[in-house]
Amino acid sequence: MNHFQTILVQVRALLSSHQPRQVQALLDSLLEEELLSREYHCALLHEPDIETLARKISLTLLAKADLDLALLGWAWRQLQAPSLERGPGCRNYGGSGQCATMELGPLEGGYLELLNSDVDPLHHYHLYDQMDLAGEQEIELYSALFPDLPSFIQGTFPPEPDMDTINCDQFSRLLYDMEREEETGDTYPNIAELDQYVFQDAQLEDPSKDIFIEHIGLEEVNSESVEVLEEAGQRSQKRSFPEEHPTDLKHRKLGEMPQAKHTLPASGPAVHSLPKSPTRPGSTSPFAPSAADLPSMPEPALTSRTDATGEDWKNKATCRTGRSCVLEDETSPPPCQATAEDAIQLSKWPEAVRQFHHSLQDWHQAEPTEPEVEVDLLRARLEKGSHKSQERELVIVDWAERQPVSGGLAEVLLAASNRRRLRETQVIAMLGKAGHGKSHWAQAVGRAWARGQLPQYDFVFYVPCYRLDYPGDTYCLKDLLCSPGPQPLAMDEEVFSHISRRPERILLILDAFEELEAQDSFLHGAGGPTCTEPCSFRALLAGLLQRRLMQGCTLLLMAQPRGRLAQVLGKADALFEVTGFSTEQAQTYVTCYFKGSEHREQALMLLQDQPFLLSHSHSPTLCRAVCQLLETLLQRGEEAKLPSTLTGLYVGLLDRAARDSPPGALVGLAKLAWELGRRHQSTLREDQFPTEQIRTWAVTKSLVQPVVQQVPGAAEAELAFSSFLLQCFLGALWLALSSEIKDKELPQFLALTPRKKRPYDNWMEGVPRFLAGLIFQPRARCLGALVGSAAAASADKKQKVLTRYLKRLQPRTLQAGRLLELLHCAHEASEAGIWMHVVRELPACLSFLGTRLTPPDAHVLGQALQAAGRDFSLDLRGTGIDPSGLGNLVGLSCVTRFRAALSDTVGLWESLQQRGETQLLQAAEDKFTIEPFKAKSLKDVEDLGHLVQTQRLRSSSEDTVRELPAVRDLKKLEFALGPTLGPQAFPKLAKILPAFSSLQHLDLDSLSDNKIGDTGVSQLSATFPQLKALETLNLSQNSITDTGACTLAEALPLLSASLLRLSLYNNCICDMGAESLARVLPEMGSLRVMDVQFNKFTAVGAQQLAASLRKCPRVETLAMWTPTIPFGVQEHLHQLDSRISLR
Repeated sequence: MNHFQTILVQVRALLSSHQPRQVQALLDSLLEEELLSREYHCALLHEPDIETLARKISLTLLAKADLDLALLGWAWRQLQAPSLERGPGCRNYGGSGQCATMELGPLEGGYLELLNSDVDPLHHYHLYDQMDLAGEQEIELYSALFPDLPSFIQGTFPPEPDMDTINCDQFSRLLYDMEREEETGDTYPNIAELDQYVFQDAQLEDPSKDIFIEHIGLEEVNSESVEVLEEAGQRSQKRSFPEEHPTDLKHRKLGEMPQAKHTLPASGPAVHSLPKSPTRPGSTSPFAPSAADLPSMPEPALTSRTDATGEDWKNKATCRTGRSCVLEDETSPPPCQATAEDAIQLSKWPEAVRQFHHSLQDWHQAEPTEPEVEVDLLRARLEKGSHKSQERELVIVDWAERQPVSGGLAEVLLAASNRRRLRETQVIAMLGKAGHGKSHWAQAVGRAWARGQLPQYDFVFYVPCYRLDYPGDTYCLKDLLCSPGPQPLAMDEEVFSHISRRPERILLILDAFEELEAQDSFLHGAGGPTCTEPCSFRALLAGLLQRRLMQGCTLLLMAQPRGRLAQVLGKADALFEVTGFSTEQAQTYVTCYFKGSEHREQALMLLQDQPFLLSHSHSPTLCRAVCQLLETLLQRGEEAKLPSTLTGLYVGLLDRAARDSPPGALVGLAKLAWELGRRHQSTLREDQFPTEQIRTWAVTKSLVQPVVQQVPGAAEAELAFSSFLLQCFLGALWLALSSEIKDKELPQFLALTPRKKRPYDNWMEGVPRFLAGLIFQPRARCLGALVGSAAAASADKKQKVLTRYLKRLQPRTLQAGRLLELLHCAHEASEAGIWMHVVRELPACLSFLGTRLTPPDAHVLGQALQAAGRDFSLDLRGTGIDPSGLGNLVGLSCVTRFRAALSDTVGLWESLQQRGETQLLQAAEDKFTIEPFKAKSLKDVEDLGHLVQTQRLRSSSEDTVRELPAVRDLKKLEFALGPTLGPQAFPKLAKILPAFSSLQHLDLDSLSDNKIGDTGVSQLSATFPQLKALETLNLSQNSITDTGACTLAEALPLLSASLLRLSLYNNCICDMGAESLARVLPEMGSLRVMDVQFNKFTAVGAQQLAASLRKCPRVETLAMWTPTIPFGVQEHLHQLDSRISLR
């Protein structure tokens, strides 16, 4: 018998079909039963290969089972039903309400006493019917009540302290199988065979082997152990068994079970198990290596055994003697069971851990300080940028193709944990610009966990990266896992040890991840510190991101999509983007902010009257700032009006604070903001303030606030600016007032023209717009209102420098992104001369292809186009512009043509039609163009089909047939999907080709071959009657054979009046196809150029084409060089007719 293979099959099935936590629970159980050493247990937890893990577990079980088969039976039961443990008092929600309980009777000696005794094995288990105490009968059962056990595992099981349950279906099958095996005589021969096998192998064992095997490589142990086991199995098969068995108590049927309780007498010698190795305490397996044999083990906390008690539930079924049984087989517990599981698990935690857990929940459940409005969360992906660097960029998705995440981030985390393998660290990244709602989602995740909506995590920790990235500071892992808050709870060793033993139950939120410089070093650095060694914050993050530290935890990265962050995000398991508020969400936020206030309706009206600030309200941070200013204006009681620029917004917010400030306080804080920004920092320590008075003023006016988390042992409390945009505004204020900045250096901070030497990195991306506003806006209501007219006078010289610089710029030479930034700067400046200079220099054809257009961008662009007073053509493809912005730009009378994503444009048409805006719909249809159109993906072909379908539906619903200008005027169409998608997508394209009646250029060539084949040529030929204007047909590199060439030749006369150029370059056309083309060539009266190079026809086909060419005086060039034609023949043909090209 090959017992190893039998066990291996079961172990493989377990590892492939069960969740990681069940596999870990099995390994923990093996460790608890001393089948594994702690070191070997940790090594198996970190084993990445499933097959290797299955073999190691199987060898360990088999090695232990040779001398203690009872433990192997226990292990087999774990493999068959690795489920969650349930408390003895937990009810069975899916059953009938009855419960059958197994109580293990006393067992003395070992399994050999059972084999050699005459006592019925059924006496060792007692079955109680708890539902009928009056008729309670104690029945002793046979130890192997599990029908899935192999026949050679029919020994006894060791006593278990807890009550166990039995599936009644299994019990019924067991009775049937035992009776059937008794009739065939197979049951007890198997037990006898087991007896012979164990006695024989026990004689071969030598205790010294255990020590010797420790020093052998693990792979050698695996191979040699299998060979020894196979030899032992062969020897056991050679032994003969008696054909008949005596009739004794062992052969009685279950129907003859006695009613009285019996005990098993101690008869026969006791067999001892393997001696324990002194270097491997707790281990009896010869296959478990010692600690010295294991290379570079991870942190000590992960080598401890994970307690799965309260995690797993045992499958229950209810039965009653003499009654029917109901089987309950649930792969996951219902909500009520999950609640019971959490209660049992929490009750078994140490008191210190429970207190820490409750304190963390209380912090996450704190009420938010601002209205809660859910921000959209979209799936995102990265791709290589268009520039020469190897950095990848966030893909800009068309509005109609966005993939919102249903259920929010909590559902994302739940789905990620279900797909995670054992000890696999999950990295989930959330990207978004500053103030777009990333922190909102982080807080929402914490509240969801505190409310019990994330049961897969025991602890959720929030780590602000900007707080911990200081040179020279060292941290331990325990410092990161401290409770957040100004006064963090102390985490003792007991709590930390409990947390670090279960890293897969930990969620770690890393906020402001982009503020760490050189993020790529996290992937290539040394990393992997132990959890107790103090190290830099970067070293801790390197260990986490390289999946060496806290292996199995979940990392949630919150970051802005800038810098070299993409190299780290490329390793993330999931990527999401926060896009901010929509217009409706911004209005909802304002409504919630003024809830219960009499000014709510007036605040909404004031915001709607200022469309520029309304467009900027897509940022939750700016939306909150607008609400704060509205609240201040409305409380004054005077006629309120919102400013038209961001500079005016922040001047209004700081006006009252500046009036109450100590002398020089605002300028000192501005200088501090600028210096920190140049170092890419947003937090500051108390000793960095110029004076204590300034620090108190800044905290009182909420310009700075305490950071969310303080690390225990920190020397000083830390503060952070209330928002990133406020820091940018203060930095721009320092540039406008400082005498330390030379005037000639000021233009570089606008970041409009790149510098080759010492370029400005523009980390504080809001500085250019605020700087232009502070310099050019009237002094009385801008700089003068903040620092006084005397101090503001120092900006006059700076204004002249910037004016000269801006008027020298040529907007038509700037890239799309810098052109948008210039428009924003000109808008913030509110200076008529600069604004008119910029808009007059705009090019007539504006292309923003591949540049993201936010709602403020679309608003400022629309204002500039209107002010220019001339016509423009816009290319808005790949901008991700929202439908409202697209509709506003399209509706401008100065926009005569525009291109946008097909799906977004069709969606805009449908929306306008539903709202009844007929005039705007007519303009949007007439201005839209797709000339030229290049299909590079299956989505492009599908979108083109939707456009044609829209035209057909529009024509069928109207009395007169009206073609869409975009379909009617398309003249050039390219199809380049490649060899994989080309054959799939071309039939869809062929169906809609007849709709393009003005098509002149059809290019089906692709650098990687479209391979439409003969079938595609046949489908294309059927459209020729409708393509009356086709002048160029390129069928190069499409795997066309003679069949396709003949089909094409039959249909070409339909294009004889229009076709000028035909290319069949690099196909598979032989002499037959060349002959067909030669016959039709004289009929092509308009054909000027024909290319059949690199095909497979020979001199015969070449001569036929040359002869036909002499009948076509209008043909200018026939390119037909191919390696299958002899060089001499080609030269001869060229001499006969110079129009034959050999290039």
